[in-house]
Amino acid sequence: CKILRCNSEYVAATLHLRGPDRGSAFCTALRSYSLCTRRTARTCRGDLAFHSAVHGIEDLMIQNNCSKEGPTAPPRPRPPAPNPHGFESLDICDYERSFLYKHGRPPGFQHCAAFGDPHIRTFHDDFHTCRVEGSWPLLDNDYLFVQATSSPVAKGSNATVTSKLTIIFKNMKECIDQKVYQAELDNVPAAFQDGSVNGGVRPGGSSLVIRERSPGRHVEIRASYIGTTIAVRQAGRQLSFSIRAAEEVARAFSEEQDLQLCVGGCPRSQRMSRSPRGRGRVPADTARALCREMLPVEDVYFQSCVFDVVTSGDTNFTMAAHGALEDARLFLPDAEKLHIFQ
Repeated sequence: CKILRCNSEYVAATLHLRGPDRGSAFCTALRSYSLCTRRTARTCRGDLAFHSAVHGIEDLMIQNNCSKEGPTAPPRPRPPAPNPHGFESLDICDYERSFLYKHGRPPGFQHCAAFGDPHIRTFHDDFHTCRVEGSWPLLDNDYLFVQATSSPVAKGSNATVTSKLTIIFKNMKECIDQKVYQAELDNVPAAFQDGSVNGGVRPGGSSLVIRERSPGRHVEIRASYIGTTIAVRQAGRQLSFSIRAAEEVARAFSEEQDLQLCVGGCPRSQRMSRSPRGRGRVPADTARALCREMLPVEDVYFQSCVFDVVTSGDTNFTMAAHGALEDARLFLPDAEKLHIFQ
């Protein structure tokens, strides 16, 4: 008797339906539930849970004025050969697939980026320009540790840029060995520190892979075992970092791991205004014209570009802001949040 499967599919289909507007979607779920029980009727005839479900469906159909005729939703896809844990052994190293199996819906995602001066876009869509010098954690949770090392953009300048990135994928015994990735200026390798390009010899080793998008300039690291993708780029004399992380992964940290620029942004004492002051190395009007060629929308990416070009005198910083915007376009779950205006 497979009545428990019918029950779990119904719960998954209605979990997100709330309030008076749930109407037609709720009726569709009830009809699907009813169809599922009819398909198991032969083997479930003597099962109390089955009879309870059948009567419950009838009551709910009446209460919600649902017609017995109408559309039904296709059943949720299920892995073909379940093991004692309920899903294929390698599904534990496919975060999105196992999340869908367990919750009946795809996971949510968050985006963070650090580029240019550095400018930080947090998981909560706050945007700060930082003067942070030395090493600061962008992320520090149960799965990932990411540290950015900054140095002055030019001699005597308050502005800093990321000159080194260290990313640690923490040991997950079912899937990967611990892997460390390190990039420095003019050295953006397409391999982890140990020379490998995946998560090792464990059965889920292929759930962590690194790929070169542009030789020496742009790599992408996919960690499908935690539903996370990271991009590392070099533009001019700076490194940039972008991440699309599953919400559950981004939130997996304790109170002691409270300093994470991707979570809380820059500490107040380290924040800078993006309004260029005094004499820059490039006139502001020239910087605006250069940035407008790459970034036609005058949002915070554009403002950051202008600030960086004026401060550093390096026109390659237009590419840094453009690359960060392209990563956001790929990684952001909500396209309407792409541009931030301040």
